[in-house]
This record gives sequence, structure tokens and C-alpha cells, in this order.
Amino acid sequence: MANRTDKSAATVHGTNPQNLVEYIVRQKIYQTVYWKESCFALTAESLIDKAVDLKAAGGTYGGQRKPTNFMCLILKMLQIQPDKEIIVEYIKNEDFKYVRLLGAFYMRLVGRPLEVYQYLEPLYNDYRKVRVMTQEGKYMLSHMDEVVDDMLNKDFMYDIALPRLPARLALEKAGTLDARISVLDEEFDEGAIEAEAADAAQQVAALNEELRGG
Repeated sequence: MANRTDKSAATVHGTNPQNLVEYIVRQKIYQTVYWKESCFALTAESLIDKAVDLKAAGGTYGGQRKPTNFMCLILKMLQIQPDKEIIVEYIKNEDFKYVRLLGAFYMRLVGRPLEVYQYLEPLYNDYRKVRVMTQEGKYMLSHMDEVVDDMLNKDFMYDIALPRLPARLALEKAGTLDARISVLDEEFDEGAIEAEAADAAQQVAALNEELRGG
């Protein structure tokens, strides 16, 4: 019973949400002490208490392919299917970076393409360092924007085959997604405005100089 998907949970991409995690990985998760002791009675409301304690992201690691706590919580979220509003709050959370990653990865798994781009792309502006557990069982230093980029561009991540995501350009051409403006683009725009203002100031100064001479 403890490992069954909530009866009220809707199918995701035409299947039981938990099936998004490979069967063998699911079985390994069910056998972990963390799942049995920390995830057993979690609800959509109480899961945040475990999420804030996360120290790294990642899938499975070591010779026995031991699941990370991050992956255990992802499976729990697939099992209980929190409301979208809760997941959005996870993604918007700026205080706990692994809560943000947890929400982002869950959204990548269950969200519609438009939702995935809308909620994950803003995280490109988050450059904080994060730790990722590698398959070799070692921590790798990465950054929030790099991990999010992997979510949007890779087909396989954290031992999970990611649902197909249409190319951003295809959605732009279809008119369902606006062109993305990066922070760099905004900085370049500000630079152009500043340059134009400087040119205008020089022209005014030159004009005043001519008037004085006349």
C-alpha cells in the first residue's frame, strides 16, 4: 500500500506517474531506509520539510546503484502528485536551492511543454553553486543554471528517460511561446541606451560650444 500511487492522482503522459521512474530504480527506492523511514507518511504539505534538508541532487550512485534522497522525494511526489501551485512555489523558492531543483525536475517530468519552458527558463538567471551526486558516488560541483539547461536539453537525466520536449523554436514558430530574452540581451539593450545617451550629451555639449563661440 505504501508504494502505490495515490488513487486521486491523474495519469501523466498516458501512464501511472510512478512509471516515469524505471521499474528497477523504483524497487531500489522502495528498499531504502530513507524511503521507509522518511517518506512513508509524507503528504504534499509535509514533503517540504524533507526537501529543505536535501544536500545534493542526483539519481543513483555506487556499485549497488543506491538512490539519492533527491530521487526518493521525486518518486514520492510522483506518487502523491502535489497540486501545481505547490510545485510552482518550490520552483520560486529562493532560500533553499535544492527545493527549487526538486520542483524544477518534477515539473520537467510531469509538465506540459509550455509549462516546462515557462517555469524552468527563469532559473537560467540563478547562478548559485549546487552539488550533484555522480554515478561514481562522488559530489560534483555545478550551478543551478547548468542543471536547468540539462533538464531542458537532455533526453536522460538522474536515471530517468525524460519525456519528449519539443524544441523551443518550434513552439515559437507555432505562436505558443514568446521568444526568450536573456539577461545578457537585457544588459546589451541597457548598454545601447547608455551609449545613445552619451552621444546625445556630446552633441548637446558641442552645440553649446558653438553658441558660445558665435
